[in-house]
Amino acid sequence: MPDLWSDLLACLDLQPVASSASDNTADSDAAVFTGPNQNLGYHRIFGGQLLGQFLAAAQRVCPDKSVKSMHSLFPREGKPDEPLEYHVRVHHQGRTFATTSIVAQQASGVVATASVSMHAPGDGPQLQHTEPVPPVLPAEHKADIGILPWDTRTVVDLDDTGSGTPEYEMWMRTPEVDSALAPALTAYATDLTLIGTALRPLEGVCQRGNGTAFHSAVTSHTVWFHRPFRTDEWLLLRQSSPVMAQARCFGRGDVLTENGSPVASFAQEAMVRFP
Repeated sequence: MPDLWSDLLACLDLQPVASSASDNTADSDAAVFTGPNQNLGYHRIFGGQLLGQFLAAAQRVCPDKSVKSMHSLFPREGKPDEPLEYHVRVHHQGRTFATTSIVAQQASGVVATASVSMHAPGDGPQLQHTEPVPPVLPAEHKADIGILPWDTRTVVDLDDTGSGTPEYEMWMRTPEVDSALAPALTAYATDLTLIGTALRPLEGVCQRGNGTAFHSAVTSHTVWFHRPFRTDEWLLLRQSSPVMAQARCFGRGDVLTENGSPVASFAQEAMVRFP
């Protein structure tokens, strides 16, 4: 397996695809991009890769604005050995706001869709109301959080089959990287641990049971970005799951800086089916 950090950065470096006359998704206000899939040795494309590439595509077509929000739907699994194309449609491009829709598709069909709202920087009051942020955990709390190729620290083990409250906090910091990649890298990270958080109250079950004790798949994911930030400085992911019902779980969370400033919020719904 290649270096995961380099592999992820390569995935976010999307390249334009020339449109053909037979492509009915391409018109005067559309662009098409492609990028490699992560080499994770897994049978489907990780949803975080799709989230990151959606944002990379949106920023390519609206370079004078930053991402305000993204809502994504995942109708089917992506095949890691099949190329992906991102078809971007710009519905509105004004001085302050822009709205785009993006379709991620493979030869076998549509894998995911996203609506992305963009925004130019503006002045105004700076207000917030959040719970205090604790100090960054010391190095002895370093954790291996699956496919997050950067420094992560937490006191909760989502692979533990004991029961607990459906809450989770994780500190994270990437290697030094361009701040323009912060939204894509953060969206990537928010897709990994919400199902595990929702499962915590169930004794004898943890996220490692996917495919055996239960089957899960993310169906929708939304991220909102509140202000500029960097991922190579410490960020706290604070999340919880208020409900699991009808073979679905729902989770939400915030991303905060070390000084307590909220920089992003996110929410996710996933299918969770037990035998």
